[in-house]
Amino acid sequence: MTNTALPFWRMPGFRLGIRDQGTVTLGVAAWGLVTGVAMVKSGLSIPLALTMTMLVYAGSSQLAVLPLLASGSPLWVIWLTGICVNLRFVIFSSMWRRHFGHLPRGKRVWMGYLTTDMMFVLFFKRYGNAAPDAEQQGYFWGAATVSWLSWQAASVLGIFLAQIIPLSWGLGFAGILAILGVALSLLVDRATWLATVVAGTAAIAAFALPLKLNILVAIAAGVAIGLLYESMDKTLKQHGGHTP
Repeated sequence: MTNTALPFWRMPGFRLGIRDQGTVTLGVAAWGLVTGVAMVKSGLSIPLALTMTMLVYAGSSQLAVLPLLASGSPLWVIWLTGICVNLRFVIFSSMWRRHFGHLPRGKRVWMGYLTTDMMFVLFFKRYGNAAPDAEQQGYFWGAATVSWLSWQAASVLGIFLAQIIPLSWGLGFAGILAILGVALSLLVDRATWLATVVAGTAAIAAFALPLKLNILVAIAAGVAIGLLYESMDKTLKQHGGHTP
């Protein structure tokens, strides 16, 4: 078990986490810059944008709710959209539990705040089938440090340069590409592919709904089909078969 008395920068695996997260830092920073610019362009003041980037620290949900904020959508729609976009972190946390469930609750809360999509992908590529050991917590903190610093630095830069950076640079499209890159890295099995296709189809079919409710429809459809597929797959495996 990890020696929790050690400062995180001295834990085994810390440098390894820094090195692995460093391979995707440029993409994380680009996404942070896009989000910082988008917050100010959507009408948030600089103090509010700085508060949002520090407290929320979730680019996909920030980009999802910003148009709703700008259009004066009801608060319940804004909150529900943010929650639905971040539902994947419920799954992430359930998988982290195997490796970090023994840690104090306060530390696990901080780890939940610092968790990102790419950290999750990199961690489970390296430790997905490994038994919990002392190196893994250090790896997490190393990756989290690089991810948080690169995101916040780029996001703050975007906030202060938002009035200088013209919309003609196509930063909105760059943000879409950044999110798409993360999403594609998470497509690891048939269930996730099927859920993605269904969610995309639902988003297009429900595009005419007001207040961007097509986003909620797409999330609900994707989650439902993913859970249904996994349930069917589990049932068939128990009877010696498998889903197509």
